[in-house]
Amino acid sequence: MASPNLSRFLIVVPFVFSLLIVQPVHANEVVVYSARIEQLIKPMFDAFTKETGIKVKYTTDNEGALLARLEAEGKNTPADMLITADVGNLWAAAQKGLLKPVESGVLEHNIPAHLRDPGNVWFGLSVRARTLVYNTKKVDPAELSTYEDLADPKWSKRLCLRTSKKVYNQSLVAMMIAEHGEAQTEKIVKGWVANLATDPLSDDTRALEFVAAGKCDVTVVNTYYFGRLMKNDSNLPLAIFWPNQDNNGVHVNISGAGVTRHARNEQAAIKLLEFLSSDKAQNLFADVNMEYPVNPKIAADPFVAGWGSFKQNPMNLIKAGELQTTAVKLMDRAGYR
Repeated sequence: MASPNLSRFLIVVPFVFSLLIVQPVHANEVVVYSARIEQLIKPMFDAFTKETGIKVKYTTDNEGALLARLEAEGKNTPADMLITADVGNLWAAAQKGLLKPVESGVLEHNIPAHLRDPGNVWFGLSVRARTLVYNTKKVDPAELSTYEDLADPKWSKRLCLRTSKKVYNQSLVAMMIAEHGEAQTEKIVKGWVANLATDPLSDDTRALEFVAAGKCDVTVVNTYYFGRLMKNDSNLPLAIFWPNQDNNGVHVNISGAGVTRHARNEQAAIKLLEFLSSDKAQNLFADVNMEYPVNPKIAADPFVAGWGSFKQNPMNLIKAGELQTTAVKLMDRAGYR
């Protein structure tokens, strides 16, 4: 018969060992995979650590590489959170089963419903508006009205667009499909292609440069690209026009985040998400990239606010993900490369 002391030892040791197994290795640390570059996220992480004492360890890469990495790592991933730009990427991560639902009254209070997943799998953290920018020397703003109107023959040889290969334009077209249906949207996109002054360009900055140089009159870009260019040269003949204000509103997208399916420190990740949506962090998160706070209580940076106010399209952004494949096929059929 085992002695009482030995019996107690045989009971206690497995219990202690089980605690060691289930406790996170780094309970005071949250690991983030981010498709946003270091200079855009580090200030927020530093502020979070200062307030909570929870350290943030992060890896930055492009969204495709990060999603592939999360898939490959599976249950062994060290990542507790994924941060990326454009709802199309967040939706793809959710579809691949890489994110888990989060129940948080704080997030539901701070983030409007159309800027978060209906199932609380991903959450917007900043808003980027994809709007019209025109050459002030060549265009009377009274000529402008909607995204759809850019298909009108009056814009023949006057339009520049970024390549359809970028998710930003795919999301815009996907939301148009949700609004107008596939047939009408294809007709609109074919009109855009017919009105191009040049082949689709590599990025938004290039499109803005073409407009400023008079090679075309109007383009469609994310506002922060406009902000970066104008900060470098405020004399450029460029101005923003907010389209669709008499109907569905400006197409907006988000940079956002979700908690990973196999997060080891789920509660720390939720705390970080909640912090990033808070009054304290929102301006910091949005201002560094000249975006808009997702939290409607927070005012935009004065430089950004100077572009004027606008009505957002209130349709839930999940449609941009659900219809992304349809949008890509439509753009290809329309000859939009």
